[in-house]
Amino acid sequence: MIMENVQKKRGLGMGLDALLGDIPSAEVLAQASCIPISRICPNRYQPRSRFSEDELASLTASVAKDGVLMPILVRSKGADFEIIAGERRWRAAQAAGLLEIPAVVRDVDDLQALELAVVENEQRDDLTAIESARAYQLMIGEFGCTQQQVSERIGKSRAQVTNLIRLLQLSKKIQQMIEDRRLDMGHARALVGLPAKDAERLAAQCIASGWSARQMEANARKERSASKPAATHQLDADVLALQDELTRCLGLMVEIHCRKNGSGEMRIKYSQAAELDTVLKRLRG
Repeated sequence: MIMENVQKKRGLGMGLDALLGDIPSAEVLAQASCIPISRICPNRYQPRSRFSEDELASLTASVAKDGVLMPILVRSKGADFEIIAGERRWRAAQAAGLLEIPAVVRDVDDLQALELAVVENEQRDDLTAIESARAYQLMIGEFGCTQQQVSERIGKSRAQVTNLIRLLQLSKKIQQMIEDRRLDMGHARALVGLPAKDAERLAAQCIASGWSARQMEANARKERSASKPAATHQLDADVLALQDELTRCLGLMVEIHCRKNGSGEMRIKYSQAAELDTVLKRLRG
């Protein structure tokens, strides 16, 4: 029931939600046709960067025995086809030596292809927090979505989307810890904003000592207090509200630093150069 509500909230339309499950309905099977595996290529917007060899081996054995039960979802690409959802089944079918695979062909644009790939993987808990964050940032940077629009398309709260995107501010070393599933989002988000060396030290201590999320937050607070200059001028409620509004409008983390004399500076944090074009377009708009 919860998953059904989430799917309705996403409003995928055209019966696409039914194509992301594990059990094929009669409607889905009626729409499927067998397509040569050699004519199918992976989704260029696939957010998943790695596939578990053990899981793929298990699925390959199942496919070799029973075939592919749930059709994959593809779209036309010239005379061939590109996967939208179901790449793991396609890989398993190849490994099992199948020549054809059942597939449903749908006409969707690039943004919707990315959206469906994200939804399918997140539905199966196959994406790391960093993979999700990169996909959300791609929706913002390449397709011009706001964080609110990403939230509505993916079926997550805007706060969840914002918190995931903020993880891209962490160093590559910490992002790798998250991708290796040694550090989860609940622990990692406490490190955002800390100097890279301090954040990496706390991340390593967290993994070695098995800290809870609260312990990580407590240690991160201590680190911030120890490194914060005594003369730092705290932001008032109005400036904090403006900072949050600018973050929402630009789709990137904005920080406002105020000085006691009334002057200050505004910083816009980005993870890739392409995001600067998005900022420029929104400022011009």
